Formats: sequence, C-alpha cells, structure tokens
Amino acid sequence: MRGYACGLAVFVCGAAVMSFELAGSRVLAPYAGTSLRVWTNLLGVILASLSAGYWAGGRLADRRPDPRLLSSLILAAGACVGLTALLRDRLPSALQARIEGPGALSLLASLALFAPANVLLGAVSPFAARLRIRDPGSSGATVGALYALSALGSIAGTFLAGFVLIPLWGSGRLLFALAAGLALLSLLFRGGRRAQARSAVLLLLFAAGGLAPGAAGDGLLLDLDTPYNRIRVCEETDEETGRPVRVLSTDPYGQESAVFLDGDGLVFDYHTFFRLGEHLVPGFRRVALIGGGAYAYPNWFIRRYPGARIDVAEIDPALTAVARRFFGLRDHPRLSILHEDGRLFLNRRGERYDLIIVDAFRDASCVPHHLTTVEAVRRMRARLADGGAVLVNIIGSVEGPHGRFTRAEYATYRAVFPRVDLFPVGLPGDGERVQNIVLAASSTPRPSVSGEAELDRILEHRWRGGVASDVPVLTDDRAPVEYYLDGVR
Repeated sequence: MRGYACGLAVFVCGAAVMSFELAGSRVLAPYAGTSLRVWTNLLGVILASLSAGYWAGGRLADRRPDPRLLSSLILAAGACVGLTALLRDRLPSALQARIEGPGALSLLASLALFAPANVLLGAVSPFAARLRIRDPGSSGATVGALYALSALGSIAGTFLAGFVLIPLWGSGRLLFALAAGLALLSLLFRGGRRAQARSAVLLLLFAAGGLAPGAAGDGLLLDLDTPYNRIRVCEETDEETGRPVRVLSTDPYGQESAVFLDGDGLVFDYHTFFRLGEHLVPGFRRVALIGGGAYAYPNWFIRRYPGARIDVAEIDPALTAVARRFFGLRDHPRLSILHEDGRLFLNRRGERYDLIIVDAFRDASCVPHHLTTVEAVRRMRARLADGGAVLVNIIGSVEGPHGRFTRAEYATYRAVFPRVDLFPVGLPGDGERVQNIVLAASSTPRPSVSGEAELDRILEHRWRGGVASDVPVLTDDRAPVEYYLDGVR
C-alpha cells in the first residue's frame, strides 16, 4: 500500500503545484496585471519555494521517515492553499493600497500567498522517495519513477486547470478544491482516528468554502474567470459627469470599457478620437477593430455610421458573452465578430479595410507585444484599401521616461507609413503627462482642418512638438514593451 500511496501522493502534489500556479496568475491579475514582470515574480517565487521544499523534505525524511509526518506535510500544504483561497482578494487589495507598482506588489503577494504551500508541496517528493526506497541498489530507479510521476501530475494539472477547471469553476473554487483534495490525500497516511478526524474536518471546511458563493463587493455584478481574463463588471458613478456607468475591467489600474446607464454616448474620450477616421478616410465603408472589450465602441459605431460595417477581432468569447448580458450588445447585419487573436486576424483575413483600429492596449501592465511590432504593422498596411489608415490607442506620454513605448510605436509605424501623427487625448500640450494617445498612420496627406466643430477640436490635439528617436523600432524578435511601460499608470 505504501508504494501506491507514495506514487499517488507525488502525482497529486505535482498536479496541485501547477494548478496552484495557474490559479495564482488569476489571483494577482486584478491587482498587479499579467505582464511579463508579474509572471516572472510568480514563477520565481514558486521555483524558489519548491527548491527550499526539496531540500527541507529530504533532510526531514532522513531524520524521521514516518508516513504520518508525510501526511502532516500534505495536510499543512492543503491548509496553506485554503488560506490563500481565503486571502486571495484581501491581501493583494491591502498591498495595493500601500505599494506603488505591480513589480513589488506581485513579488510580495506571491511570497505571502504562494510560497508557504509550495515549500510544503516541494517536500513531498523527496519524503515519498525516502519512504519508498527499500533496496539501495534500486534507489535510482525508485527516485526516477517517483519524479516521473510528479512530472506527469504537473502536466495533468496544467492542462486540467488551464483548459477545464479555471474556466469552469474560477480561481477561487479551484483553490478550495485543491485544498480539499490535499486534505483527502493526507488521509492515506493517517493511522489514528484523531489524526484522520483532523484531516476530515479540514476537508469538509475546504469543500464548503469551494461551494459557497463568492462575496460581491459594492456594485460588483460579475467576477468571472475565463481562459484569457479575469473579468469584473460593476456599477459606479462617472467622476467627470456624475452619470451612472456600468464598467468592465480586466486590469488592476483602470476601466477597460464602460457604458452610461442613463443614455447613449461614449464614456471614454479616446473613443471619440477614433472619429479621426472620418477625416483620414472620408466616407469609409469597411472598418476592422482589434479588441472588442464590452463593445461600447462597436455599438456606438453602428448607430453613428449607417453606411459602414465593422469587423471586430476579440480573442475572448466570454467578453462577448458578458457584453451581450451587461452592455447591450446585439447582433447586427453590419457587425461581424471573430473570436481570434488580433495578429492571427491580420494574418488570415483576406479582406481589405478602409480603416483599422487597434484598441487592444488598454492596460499598461499587459500589452500584447506581438501587435506592436513592425511585422504586425506591415500586415495592417497589407490589409488596407487604397487611401486607408490605422488608428491605435496608446497609454503613456510623448516625452520623458513614461513615453518610451509611445516613441517606440511612433518609430515602428514611421518605418511602414509615410504619415504618422500623435493625438494626446487629455492635455495636448503636456508632453510628459501619462494619458491616452491616439496614433494615426496613413499614406495620404490630409488638411489640418475639417470644417466640423468637434472633429476640428480633435485635430487641434495633434502633437506639434518633435518626437525623440531614442528607442528602436519594435520587432517580433525584440519588443520590450513591459520594460518601456514600467511605471506607466
């Protein structure tokens, strides 16, 4: 029995490590984002914790090779995972109020939430190997078999959590399920009734936590995990207008999309700047939008331009479903929705567009770098009809250290298009202000005025200063967008 139990223990704990890691990325996402820096901190903490666990578990097993101690390690790991499930929002939220920047926040949160459980999970494999070894002559084969089972468990946990459990249950319930599973596993090595009772009590508590409905915050309508995002929908009051709004967010530092609840109109000013398309391509008929979000802009587009159609590339089907449920998205003959990555959309689609709008850079903590490169821009130009243009929403400044990504994108588009302009949305004369900036790229020069009041107001926001050439063109081989956006909020 001990041999089978040891094999099962390392398999299940291997699966738990990877499931815990994937759930961890969703725990951190609302507070630190999902940038390369956040993932690096999470992975580094988990690997360091596992290393500490391997070392400590081997030494502990040599001193006291007792199956009951292995049971206690597994039960303690389950308790730590359960504690993470309870603190998954409270602790990052408290850190966010005190710490500036996603790097430090994600590192401290990872250490507090994920290190203890992974140290204990890391101790399981060497401890199980020590219990399993009876003949020193076959110790290599025994250890190799157990670590192979652990790796197979990690593979199973990766695919099961990533493809099934997180989309089906969400990260919170997955964490409670992992805690309950580890408590159940610990019963295999428990001899006494009292010890078994402790494991059973924790098992019931963790199972109850997983079945309990999540607590909704003030105004929170939805908290949903999908294969691509952690989506939150809430209702609040717009600070500028005082009007009630419904907001969708997938990032820690702002609102991704929003609609007014008391009428039409665009909540975000940068959406209004997409009217630049009317000036750059008068009478456009076919438009592509990369990034649907809550579909606030496509809904407005359909009402605004009765003679035009829009194709939307949105990678996350769940966002589209949320938009239908909460944001008034309806089917329309002039609206086509394609659930695929924006770069694949550019690579695969054969249609030519009068206007391509890129609205996928909503959060400075997570920019899809493969949409920023010169290769992606070349694909955009290849998909444009004669006289077509591209509009891109960027977050940053024009000048100073917070403008490196803006200047990199400017250089990248200048490498493909003869005419590139920047339109700061907030304060057009403040080059160091972090704000939405709409980049406009085209091949055909246009007048600096339009004759229409609101559009002329937008055109007056054109950046008239120079743009420094201090950052290189972004390429698929090298696009350090997280580095350029460090500190941008």
